[in-house]
Amino acid sequence: MKKIFFKSIAFAAAAMATFTLSSCDNSDNTMDVSFQKTITFENVVTPKDFVESGSFQGTGTSPIILPGQSVSIKFSAGKTQALMFATMYGASKDWFFASQQPGIKLFDGNGNAITGDVSSSVLLWDNGTKDNMTGQPESKPIMQVPNVNASQLMKLNLAYNNVTSEFTLTITNTSGGTANQTPFSPGVWAVSNYNGSQLLNSTPFFMPNAPSNPEITDIAQMGDIAKMMTKLNANTGIMTGLSPALVVVYKGDKNPIYELGKTDSGMGLKEIAQFGNVTKLQNSLKSMPNVKGVYIAGNAPVTPGNKVMTNFNASPGDKIAYATMFGFSNDWFYANEQNIDANSKGDITSKTSLFDSGTGVDQYPGAGNRQALFGGTPQSENMVISKVGTFYPVPPVQNVIKVTVN
Repeated sequence: MKKIFFKSIAFAAAAMATFTLSSCDNSDNTMDVSFQKTITFENVVTPKDFVESGSFQGTGTSPIILPGQSVSIKFSAGKTQALMFATMYGASKDWFFASQQPGIKLFDGNGNAITGDVSSSVLLWDNGTKDNMTGQPESKPIMQVPNVNASQLMKLNLAYNNVTSEFTLTITNTSGGTANQTPFSPGVWAVSNYNGSQLLNSTPFFMPNAPSNPEITDIAQMGDIAKMMTKLNANTGIMTGLSPALVVVYKGDKNPIYELGKTDSGMGLKEIAQFGNVTKLQNSLKSMPNVKGVYIAGNAPVTPGNKVMTNFNASPGDKIAYATMFGFSNDWFYANEQNIDANSKGDITSKTSLFDSGTGVDQYPGAGNRQALFGGTPQSENMVISKVGTFYPVPPVQNVIKVTVN
């Protein structure tokens, strides 16, 4: 009897073991084998002093701007930004025209664009590197030239396009017939980057009451802009902050955040792309049957050099998708273009692209008055979601954002 009992137990145990093994191998089994991962979003953009810069010169056979001649430059700017420019007072040893620091004021206290005659913004400076009479070298600080009204020699006129947030500055040489008649040399201009609280360079080109530098000296003494352009080119570039990132865990092959080539669904992507607000999309995704979880990384803008992260729970076969605003835009967002297995590990930045949500008219990134960076609201449009092209010199994805899963 005892042998029969032990044989029965052994058989039952063997049967149970067989059942357990076969259950683990059954793909239809709902056994809990979930796992937890951490996804990190890092802003790796290198901040540059200037968002835009360039040069100007005469439009005739000579690059100089003679009395009676004009030249125009186009640039973009948002509230708080200013335009700095510099050009040689040609009939001098080392004088140059430049706008006041940090540049020509472009918006009034109410945020309205300033247009029309802004000649009062230009000043005439003595570079302090040559004696005004003999031309012999000297070493003095940059000082404003006394007893010369620069606005009588140079007329500045501003026009503005409210849709694109683009200005046109026309510089006219009005020195003809005055006691200070002079040509203007080719010149340089720049718009300082704004990080949401201050300009990255509030004293472009030179420091008043301080010794000059090689770049402005070449302009003031010879009208040579080569050194300054080299410096500007190295210090000009689009930068951006990122918004808190939304991460969704889901089943299936269709990304629940967006669909390329389709218009915005109204679930909340627009709010991320225009203002970095994740709340509406977060709530919309939670109600979708194929969504298993929605997570938010961070609770404030992610500035260059900083990162945010969040944990998420998933099971084999799940996928993840994410979105974060390109903060210095009207309606752009970073998101994964390719499907990502939730159990991925390591750097997945290569799966990320920059998209235009099609909900707001674009302006120059980091220089548009309707961008959230400047407290604006994009002008509405109804276009399909598309990848951002090359119309603006936006840094490659991997130079702005790094996404990793561990």
